[in-house]
Amino acid sequence: MMRTDPCFEVVDLTKVYGEGEAEVRALRGVSLTIYSGENIVLLGPSGSGKSTLLNILGGLDSATSGAVFFEGRNLTEMTDSELTQFRRDHIGFVFQNYNLMPGLTAEENVELVTEIAKNPLPAKEALDMVGLSARTDHFPSQLSGGEQQRVAIARAIAKRPQVLFCDEPTGALDSQTSHLVLKALDRVTKELGATTLMVTHHRGIAPMADRVIRFKDGNIDQIEVNENPVSPEEVVL
Repeated sequence: MMRTDPCFEVVDLTKVYGEGEAEVRALRGVSLTIYSGENIVLLGPSGSGKSTLLNILGGLDSATSGAVFFEGRNLTEMTDSELTQFRRDHIGFVFQNYNLMPGLTAEENVELVTEIAKNPLPAKEALDMVGLSARTDHFPSQLSGGEQQRVAIARAIAKRPQVLFCDEPTGALDSQTSHLVLKALDRVTKELGATTLMVTHHRGIAPMADRVIRFKDGNIDQIEVNENPVSPEEVVL
């Protein structure tokens, strides 16, 4: 299905870290349109610029030059407080390191987000969506790596985000556990209608996406369109 409603518009975006001999050009004039409801995989080796782009789109980092528009609003001109509000109202994050609070149960970790969201899912419902309804009262130390990652997904989606950013969500997991995590992500993004961007170096995940954006040396090297994305069960890891 062709999508025409832009979610993000990226215009000639650059990001430079350091100066002189230590200068690193993480992004070199990237332009891209991401449409509402798309499932996108950002693929490429470490240092190719994909995570830098994700962080700028999510309001976690600032650009050196260029512009990013979210539904017509220029993120690159927002103040820190405006970016905080943008992240709170619109964005869910899932990282490779789960960032769970060790002294809180799975349900309590998810409730950290529901307490500040405008229209949250109940924590138990979010955990049920990722297949953890039986583990709500368990602490992170009592959960496997895959279960902890699914708690992190539940926490991210509990505020019903318009956009879900996933940075190497299966990077520390074995193939069987990775399939469970991908299945959870696939379900929640479809049921919530979220726009999803997943950063990964694992090519096997690419067939799940509507579009695959390949990065190389701070540039978009190639964009591939999957007319018929596969299910998580069909992904070969």
